[in-house]
Amino acid sequence: MSTSTQEALQVVWKHSTRAKRLSLRVAPHEHKLIVTLPLTCTDQQALTFVQTHQGWIEERLKKLEKTPSFSVGNTVFITGKPYLIVHAPEQKGGAWLENDCLMVSGDPAFINRRVADFLRNHATSILRKEVEAVALSTGLRPTRIDIRDTSSRWGSCSASGRIMFSWRIIMAPDLVRHYLIAHELSHLRHMNHGPLFWQQVARITPYKKQAERWLRQTGPLLLHAR
Repeated sequence: MSTSTQEALQVVWKHSTRAKRLSLRVAPHEHKLIVTLPLTCTDQQALTFVQTHQGWIEERLKKLEKTPSFSVGNTVFITGKPYLIVHAPEQKGGAWLENDCLMVSGDPAFINRRVADFLRNHATSILRKEVEAVALSTGLRPTRIDIRDTSSRWGSCSASGRIMFSWRIIMAPDLVRHYLIAHELSHLRHMNHGPLFWQQVARITPYKKQAERWLRQTGPLLLHAR
């Protein structure tokens, strides 16, 4: 199969030796629909699969239209609080918080990037302090804390004890960040999602239900914000 278009959405057909079934994924930044196919799947089966999931695709695109944009006049949430993005072309300093605004200096062409850079740096500072505070109170100490830009997960914990968080959780409310930190730190003791793991999470944070609800409803939009 070759790449085609469907209502201005580029469709990319991707054969995979690891795939056991057909699957769909919308890549919003590239405006593509990624269709992953097992090697045994025929072209007609793949096309039928996409056609029968037209409703899902349209619903997904509608949700992505609400994705936050780091551009002038829009609002960005930082630790759950809204800040209006304001362009200050004559000033210097990149981006900074001023009252209820996120001020951005310089060339308008670089505003989105400067907002993202500010959020990433702010996240690195805030999240490290928050992780260290929870680690101190629980005795669960990671070997390393990394802040990265991911579009599919909020955090992870390796067998070596290294914890990673997406810088995008700096846009989430305090209780959500606390839950995500508790979740990853709990993996230092239990590298699974069994009963003992969830008991450990519950000992650290009372926000599991509220945080998971927020992540289901709002989280996907923040993962793709730019």
